[in-house]
Amino acid sequence: MDWQDDGVVLVARLYGETAAILEVFTAAHGRHLGVLPGGASRSKAAILQPGTQLRMTWRARLDEHLGTWSVEPVKQRAGVLSQAAALNALTSAAALLHLGLPERQAHERLYAATLRLFDVLDQGADWAGDYLAWELLLLEEAGFGLDLTSCAVTGSAQDLAYVSPRTGRAVSRAGAGDWASRLLPLPPVLLGQVAATPQNVADGLDLTGYFLLRALAPSLGDKLLPEARSRLLQSLQRG
Repeated sequence: MDWQDDGVVLVARLYGETAAILEVFTAAHGRHLGVLPGGASRSKAAILQPGTQLRMTWRARLDEHLGTWSVEPVKQRAGVLSQAAALNALTSAAALLHLGLPERQAHERLYAATLRLFDVLDQGADWAGDYLAWELLLLEEAGFGLDLTSCAVTGSAQDLAYVSPRTGRAVSRAGAGDWASRLLPLPPVLLGQVAATPQNVADGLDLTGYFLLRALAPSLGDKLLPEARSRLLQSLQRG
């Protein structure tokens, strides 16, 4: 069994004295693990950082085996290292992919969006809105997509102000009625009604975070969402 694919590093951890277990998110093979011989060496450290893009070959005797990697760097995205908030965003995305995706299932649309996000983060451009859009897509790919197009009660697309914590569907003020206090606030940034400023995006991430906790509950256990995401949210709230 062997194949070649492109992918980005999610997690690398030591395996024995000289090797590493390398977990990547690939274009055609989804989240995939394997042993990288020599992965514990200093020469490999730079290319095993989250977000590094690799060209890789995976080999195993049987498909269900862990297998081994051989890798070549394609893009290291070193520019993100000098930007604390952007680095938190990249690390958060890598950790959420690690927690939220089943192994060996392709998510080609999410993979393409992840590459675009990592490139924007590396370039130092305005990326907060891109990160929020990426979390919305991750929720959709995980089966917890939000439906913010119309009110779940009235069917109207006007005056949407809330989200059902159970279904993830939008609810208008008129549709909410006496139930408004039991619903989640719908940040205007998710409707494109305000600019994607850091604070507005932070409001959007409060909502996506609620549903990420639900989506990732089997992987999280009694843990919270990744620490890098908490740091990212705090930096956006400070503006």
